[in-house]
Amino acid sequence: MQQRLSPSLKMKDIEWIFFDIGSTLVDETKAYEHRIRDTISNADITYKRFYDKMIYFASQGKNGYIEAAKYYGLSRTPWHSEDEILYPASETCLKQLYGKYKLGIIANQLPGMQERLCKMGIEKYMSLLISSADEGVSKPDLEIFHIALERANCAAQNAIMIGDRLDNDIAPANNVGMYTIWVKQGLGGLSSPKCKSEIADYTVYSISEIWGLFAE
Repeated sequence: MQQRLSPSLKMKDIEWIFFDIGSTLVDETKAYEHRIRDTISNADITYKRFYDKMIYFASQGKNGYIEAAKYYGLSRTPWHSEDEILYPASETCLKQLYGKYKLGIIANQLPGMQERLCKMGIEKYMSLLISSADEGVSKPDLEIFHIALERANCAAQNAIMIGDRLDNDIAPANNVGMYTIWVKQGLGGLSSPKCKSEIADYTVYSISEIWGLFAE
């Protein structure tokens, strides 16, 4: 994967690190399983057929669930946030970065994001929470990134966005001038960059690898 930064850079100019939530800090596997079973409950479609179609669309850089539901002519069902769990390394990563950098969230989330993060035990590490439900604007709209940077009082070149989606996280963050780290977890990790703006500065395969990029 092409990188715009030297891997030896000590991130000396970085002030803020922003994270996505789903498939970045949080494992959505069980939530997707629940949603798929709800979606196909009254249809003559097996779980495997629907899931395989999700994988197909995700590998094209699309929202796998939405596109699979469209393909089979099924209605989308509610997301079950209660099924989300932290990746084992997420809190360790946040602890390692906390105090050295300001940490924040930029995420497309249902209402109640702060309460969910509190229950997971990671809200305490965050200095700023920017949610689509609260702001009325969703990624990949650049406005939500501008809102985050303005409230952080941080120039784009002094911030990094970490996320799993090239279209929702990496491309818009690049386009506002932030640095980017692509975490190839979940369905978003199946895609490939389709244009220059989707090329992240760094690519890792697990949230557990993040700290190594910032270590002295």
